[in-house]
Amino acid sequence: MTKREFAKQDIQPTSFSFSGDNELEAQKIISQYPNGKEASALLPLLDLAQRQHGGWLSQVAIRYVASFLDVPEIRALEVASFYTMFNLSPRGKFLIQFCRTTPCWLRGGDDVSTACSKYLGIGVGETTPDGLFTLMEVECLGACVNAPVIQINDDYYEDLDSKNVVHLLDSLRTGVAVKVGTQNPNRGFSEPEAGLTTLNEI
Repeated sequence: MTKREFAKQDIQPTSFSFSGDNELEAQKIISQYPNGKEASALLPLLDLAQRQHGGWLSQVAIRYVASFLDVPEIRALEVASFYTMFNLSPRGKFLIQFCRTTPCWLRGGDDVSTACSKYLGIGVGETTPDGLFTLMEVECLGACVNAPVIQINDDYYEDLDSKNVVHLLDSLRTGVAVKVGTQNPNRGFSEPEAGLTTLNEI
C-alpha cells in the first residue's frame, strides 16, 4: 500500500475556509442528519474540502472542518488519515488508483501497473514532474467482474491490459476524450463477453 503521511509543513497552507457555494453545500449536507448528529457529516465535508483544495487535504482544512462541525480536531485528523479516499499531500491532476487484490491480480493487474509505471516514469506514491499523474495502490475497488480495474479520479476503467491502459493514459495526457467503464468493445457494462445468456427476453 502507498505510504500515507501529511505533507511537509513548508507546503501546508496557513488558512482554509469553504467558498460561498461550498459553505451552502456543507449546510445542505449537514441538514440531512438529525439534530445533535451533525458530526456524522464529517466524511462528506472532508471530501468537499478536498475537492475545493485541489484534490488533497491540508492540516488546516481538516481542522477547519472539525471546527465547522464542532468535533474534536483529533477525531477529524483520525478520519482523514484512516481513509485512503483522502489525500494528505498534493497529487496530480489525474489520481490513478490500482486495485491490488486477488481478482485483478489473477487477470493481469501487475502487467497493468507495470505498464503505467513504465509509461509515466514514476513509481507508486509518486507524481509525474508535469503534475498530471499520481500513482497509488488501494484495496479492492469492487469491480471484480471486469478486472483488472483502476480508478482515475472519480471514474472506473475496466478490462484493462498493458496496451489499452497506455492508450488511456496517453489520451488523458493529450486531452482526448476517453471512454469510462469497460475498455473491452465486446462487453456491455458487466455482461459476459459473449453477451447475455439469461434474462435476455422481456
